[in-house]
This record gives sequence, structure tokens and C-alpha cells, in this order.
Amino acid sequence: MKLTEKINMDYNGLVENGPITIVAFGDSITHGALATDEFNYETVYWNLLKQKILSVRNYVPINVINAGIGGITAKRSLGRIESQVLCHHPDLVIVCFGLNDVNGSLEDYLSSLKTIFMRCKENGAEVIFMTPNMLNTYVAEDTEEPLRNYACVTAKMQNEGKMDLYIESAVRTAIDCGIKVCDCYSKWKELSKTEDITMLLTNRINHPKAQMHHLFADMLFDTIFEDADVISNSVDSAMYNGYNLI
Repeated sequence: MKLTEKINMDYNGLVENGPITIVAFGDSITHGALATDEFNYETVYWNLLKQKILSVRNYVPINVINAGIGGITAKRSLGRIESQVLCHHPDLVIVCFGLNDVNGSLEDYLSSLKTIFMRCKENGAEVIFMTPNMLNTYVAEDTEEPLRNYACVTAKMQNEGKMDLYIESAVRTAIDCGIKVCDCYSKWKELSKTEDITMLLTNRINHPKAQMHHLFADMLFDTIFEDADVISNSVDSAMYNGYNLI
């Protein structure tokens, strides 16, 4: 049963099928990382998504499993699919990798994503590939000293198009695998035309500010329920509009 069907379950449906289970599978963004050694599991996108879904209909419980680990890649996550994702028998798996994968080979990134997509589908889960945010575009003056050298590397990867290549290739891979895409990266690219992206990153490298997680949550919500009857005209999809970006 699809998540958009389970959200409308009555008492008998809930007894038969149980609550909705979502697994968020990714890196530091999913983990809940903000500044160095700072984590917030209240403002992270998957918790905001849960709250947004419950604001539409709160009868059916929603359990979200956080399977994000800071600093990890899709390739290094292959060995934990069974124990940290599939064992929960999720209705939906949100896959978000790329920020660390860009340091490795494109082939490893794409082949690993493909394996993740296929394993989740074989397990009967719906899958959404959520593209991450942009990297920094320059080394900010307030970048912490231990991070400054890496900030030079990430800015180069962003400015010279390597990050674009990885994410665009990942989107094509997801589509080829029949996976629905929530392309948040493209929204960040649009935002970069008018906003200083580096200042929207708490560590000035790759961790978006807490308020920017609303963009992820809102886009995921729209991706999940784009064709569902449960959506009403009274639901406000705010995106990042109205938030204090800086």
C-alpha cells in the first residue's frame, strides 16, 4: 500500500496495515548536522516533513527512522542498507547522498545509488531521491580554521561544475531506475542567483541553516502528495518564502 493510501486509513486499515514508516537514508544533512559538533533533530527536514504530513491528517501515526550519518557516502552506505533501512520495512525511503560522494569517483556514486534504489524497490518500498543543497562558492572569513582548506576544495568543486555534474548524473540515474526525484539542488541553484549561498550554510561548506530544511521538507511533501486526494486547498506549501535566510 502506498503512503498516500495509508494516510487515509480508518481504524480497520490501521489495525491491518499499521502506521506509516519512513526511512531517511543519507549523510550529514539527514543526520541533522548544523555547525561543527551541533545536531538538531527537531529542525531537520524529515521531522519537518512528518509534522507537515500530520498537519493534513493526524489519525495515522508516522514513524521516521533517521538513517543519516555525517561524512558518509552512498558507496560506504551499501553495507548498512539491510540493518538500518530495509529491516524497518519502510513504506517510503528518502535517499539523499552527494555532498561527500563528490570527493570520490562519479562511477562509484552512480553505481551505489543504483544499488540502493533497486534494493529498496525490491523490498517493496517507495523511493524518492532527494538531491542535496549546493556547496559553498567561496571561503568565508568566518569559516573555522580547521575547515578552511576543505572549504577551498568544495568551493572549487561547486564553481567549476563538478557538483553540478554529479547531481545531474544522479538525477538521470534515478529516472532511469524509475525513481521519483525531489530536485532540491535545482532550487538552490535558482536561489543562488539572488542569495549568497555560502551564508546559508552553517559551517560555510555544506550544512544548510536550520530554516533551509523547510525547503527540503516542503518539496518532499509536494513530491509525495502531488497527485493525492488527501491534499486540500487549505494546505500552505510555504517553501523557503517568508523565512529569514540570512
